Amino acid sequence: MVGWIRRSYNLYLCEDKEFARRMKEIIGFVPCRLKLYKSAFFHRSSNNTNNGFSSNNERLEYLGDAILSSIVAEYLYQKYPKGDEGFLTKMRSKVVKRKSLNTIAEKMSLDVMLQEFNSARISSSMLGNAFEALVGAIYLEQGYSGARNFIVQKVLREYLNMEELERTDDNFKSTLLELCQKTGRQVQFKTISKYKHDKRDKFKMAVMIDGKQIASADAFNKKSAEQRASRIALQNINTVPESAVIE
Repeated sequence: MVGWIRRSYNLYLCEDKEFARRMKEIIGFVPCRLKLYKSAFFHRSSNNTNNGFSSNNERLEYLGDAILSSIVAEYLYQKYPKGDEGFLTKMRSKVVKRKSLNTIAEKMSLDVMLQEFNSARISSSMLGNAFEALVGAIYLEQGYSGARNFIVQKVLREYLNMEELERTDDNFKSTLLELCQKTGRQVQFKTISKYKHDKRDKFKMAVMIDGKQIASADAFNKKSAEQRASRIALQNINTVPESAVIE
């Protein structure tokens, strides 16, 4: 009863009622703790202050990442009763990888929310971060069952095509490692440099095969840089088409 009263107040009387209404469109319900949900869109690259409230979404992102992974694992376990550990692990990776989360966040119009709460330029990686932070906020207010309902009903069934994910494989690093293992070549990933870009750390990673650098790429985290460098390496040995893209 108290929750219903708070949601009604947020929707019709609160000074942040427009934010509450926009959140209802995005997540399917009116939040009780509006400040908690606002913090999901505050990125650390901006010195944010909104109506006297300042924070960033790193802690919520950390929590949401763990909750999302757990719920997706449970969903896949039930959806594919005959899937082995390797298949389930690969499918979960496809769902929770940065490219997928960025796409989901864009479809949910989280980029609009980020533009409102941040002064810095909005990058694609900030979309996935905000989505994970939003999951964290939902978990804190709605608990595991509420977060699970949102992820399964609103995300997995509305924004992702599981059958299409089954058919695609863009884990370029894994493909490169498997290929080199079959041909007896040694693969290493080396950090060439770490530098600042838009107030954020950025990494340049190189792919070394038998001690020789054959590709390199930049990204805001080492994992993404390794994937991009692996794609280029595979292109250099004519294994994937140039049109393949990794976010």
